[in-house]
Amino acid sequence: MLPQDRSLKIDRSVKTLRELTLEKMRDAIFRLYFKPGERLVERTLCDQLGVSRSVVREVLRHLEAEGLVETVPHQGPIVARLDADKTAQIYELRALLESHAARACAERADDATVARLGAAVERMAQAFAAGDSTGIREATTTFYEELFAGSGKAVAWDIVQSLNARINHLRAMTISTPGRYQASFAEIMEIYEAVKRRDPDAAYAASARHVQNAAAIAMRLLAEIDPAREA
Repeated sequence: MLPQDRSLKIDRSVKTLRELTLEKMRDAIFRLYFKPGERLVERTLCDQLGVSRSVVREVLRHLEAEGLVETVPHQGPIVARLDADKTAQIYELRALLESHAARACAERADDATVARLGAAVERMAQAFAAGDSTGIREATTTFYEELFAGSGKAVAWDIVQSLNARINHLRAMTISTPGRYQASFAEIMEIYEAVKRRDPDAAYAASARHVQNAAAIAMRLLAEIDPAREA
């Protein structure tokens, strides 16, 4: 029998090798270390990441489920190409879900919710100032998580989370354009200030405007990558 002070429970705060590899691969795709359409060769990835082929295969399957990787017949896994039609649908869903969540959050937010949103905005400001793209994505995700939690729209947040990897892929692309750092942060500050004032209409409008601006940049960049789609 084990002594009473010993436990067989797993320490869930410790990340597995698979989780660490997944984070590293996801971040590499967001940072465009691996570019859309680029082949992901298992043996090369094993050498680059220092992990086994079984771990690489698991991670690639997970990234495919997230929409960041796709498998091409006779070629194997590649970084998913950013499709203009799907991108437009993602932004359409974002505008719908986020603007309604912003309105509801402004209607029902308590002081604790506003404080959590403010803390996320502060972390975002620090990441923007440091040019920390990973920190920006994490703080932005936290901001929206708190916004949806404060709105009481748990199902809507589940939908957003299912798209989150693709949203962050697009966010990494748009945020790197000149001046977008500053504009994006100013737009999110408008959402936060509207919620803080408990102004539902202003929160709705600011959220919709933020997504529309990001969508316009994404669609322009995709048109530059593949002008034939606009012909």
